[in-house]
Amino acid sequence: MNRFVIDGGESAFVERAHAALAALAARPGYLRGELTRSLDEPSSWCLLTEWESVGAYRRALGGFDVKITATPLLAESLFEPCAYERLASALPGGEVTTRGSDRADV
Repeated sequence: MNRFVIDGGESAFVERAHAALAALAARPGYLRGELTRSLDEPSSWCLLTEWESVGAYRRALGGFDVKITATPLLAESLFEPCAYERLASALPGGEVTTRGSDRADV
């Protein structure tokens, strides 16, 4: 999850974000992604991607197309934690399911 604050140049940002999303989508382990904008603060955007594992995400960042299109954009995101792992989920009306962490115990 990478968050951005865009104060002008919205169309250029969206074009770059689409290119970044396409580059990431082409990498092994990619599950889904979306570009979103806040309903409350239209200058706040988020590029959200979901991966099979933390390792798949990290390896994707090394791809040539990702380095050319996505990395420069991601470097402009807000300086905050951006990689999260899913530890619990629930489908509509379903039970909560959990999964173990991909992180090694420290």
